[in-house]
Amino acid sequence: MSMDGTAAYNAHTGPLPPLVERAVHAARQHGFGYSCRPEQGRLLQLLAGGARTAVAETGTGCGVGLAWLASGAAPDIELLSVERDPARAKVAADVFADVPQVQVVCADWTEVYAHGPYDLLVLDGGGQAKGGGAADAADPERLLEAGGVLVVDDFTPSRTWPPSHAGHTDTARLYWLQHPALRTVDLPLARDLSAIVAVRRTEG
Repeated sequence: MSMDGTAAYNAHTGPLPPLVERAVHAARQHGFGYSCRPEQGRLLQLLAGGARTAVAETGTGCGVGLAWLASGAAPDIELLSVERDPARAKVAADVFADVPQVQVVCADWTEVYAHGPYDLLVLDGGGQAKGGGAADAADPERLLEAGGVLVVDDFTPSRTWPPSHAGHTDTARLYWLQHPALRTVDLPLARDLSAIVAVRRTEG
């Protein structure tokens, strides 16, 4: 989830995918401000195009990020998104009511384990498996196919090593950058926004 993510679409120029338009409208109607930003969405749309069978997301919100994913994925790709708030899960499910390959589940993020592994996994939203260590983070070796892609959203760019945030070591970001099962890059998306993008190693 991005602070003022929904509001970012007020200044967006150019057309949006129809599903994204629908989800942004739903977020506004529901008063939900923390949607996936356009910069994040374009990345998700691009990566979803490489999925072969299945995509998953944690932290659906009202479905904006999921709409970007569905807009990029091939029609035969299954997409699962998990949202722990019942009201938001219902809003998102309504957005995708006529998109049969998309499933929105109201549950804790750990529900993704029951449906994996995935070609693409997006960890989004507060408390949604981003973690700061092995005990509270999603396990990419269980959740990703070999060569599968992981995206962890909503970091801010850091030019220091180790990476820092608000004057302290960013342990969550460092966890993913140093994960032995992943090849990882911290990708700047805007002056105030970056995302972790990782590929599960195929060797070993």
